[in-house]
Amino acid sequence: MKQNILKVCAVFLITTAFSACSKNDVNNNGNNNPPKSVYVAGGETVGSNNVAKYWKNGTPINLTDGSKNAGVASIYVSGSDVYVSGYENNGSKDVAKYWKNGTAVTLTDGTKDAFANSIFVSGSDVYAAGYENNGANNVAKYWKNGSAVSLTDGTKAAYTLGIYVSGSDVYVAGEESNGVVNNVAKYWKNGSAVNLSDGTKEAVVTGIYVSGSDVYVAWMERTSSGYYRAKYSKNGNVVNLSNGTQPAATGRIYVAGSDVYVGGYEYNGSKSVAKYWKNGSAVNLSDGIKDALAVGIYVDGSDVYATGYEYNGSIATAKYWKNGTAVNLSDGTKDTGASGIFVK
Repeated sequence: MKQNILKVCAVFLITTAFSACSKNDVNNNGNNNPPKSVYVAGGETVGSNNVAKYWKNGTPINLTDGSKNAGVASIYVSGSDVYVSGYENNGSKDVAKYWKNGTAVTLTDGTKDAFANSIFVSGSDVYAAGYENNGANNVAKYWKNGSAVSLTDGTKAAYTLGIYVSGSDVYVAGEESNGVVNNVAKYWKNGSAVNLSDGTKEAVVTGIYVSGSDVYVAWMERTSSGYYRAKYSKNGNVVNLSNGTQPAATGRIYVAGSDVYVGGYEYNGSKSVAKYWKNGSAVNLSDGIKDALAVGIYVDGSDVYATGYEYNGSIATAKYWKNGTAVNLSDGTKDTGASGIFVK
């Protein structure tokens, strides 16, 4: 896949997403628990370009025509509206945008590279988080209804990779260079930064979730062995998910009640194994025979959904797992990847 798991978030359901429907809603027959639809954001390589798309219950819906390179990272469903965030190249630069029901909304003017990594809808407001290059560095920012809010001053490279809105508070997760050599994991609450790492090791943030007054952030940090160690923080307190002896990475994070779910992968010595961690305990999604990874995660009642892809030789096949059972979204003839997921 041409999409980068950490920056394009070939990683990334929107872990920050909530269904707009109450669990007490009824269907037209008056029955509780109406049938759920599974929305998955991703992409497919066609020729030399990636086509941005999403699947609804396994049926693909293209967002771009393949004439220019494009990618998407997250998806959010509000009422009957489907929002997907990402980018599309204009011939020379990547333009940050989101699509509402297939119609593109441009967030940047196309003079500098930019990407929208995460999307969240609160009432009538649409928030997208990402970054835009200023000519020297990437500037961390988010957009509210198309208006940009910069989180860094552009003197050091920075990214955002997750956004969550709780009431009037806007939480954005990402990382910023310390100006020496490493990126510092952090989140911003209403523009004020909260550091999660001390900058002595390289760190990468992959998702954020807010539950009540608790702020959860999925991230990873490079160890002395050179591998990334998967972890998450709750209100700044770190929980290690891997032991650092093998490469591991996090994807999105989702909190259901007192349970914390984090998607990702970990090497078994030769292959990357797609998995998620529930309260720190790993649940494998792939068998370790082929490289695979999980990006997005969503929990609906007792059902756990994860998105990602698995390689069949040199071809990546997009899929999602429901309670550990894989559902293929592509036929394996072209490179495909799945990032965000939303169940409604």
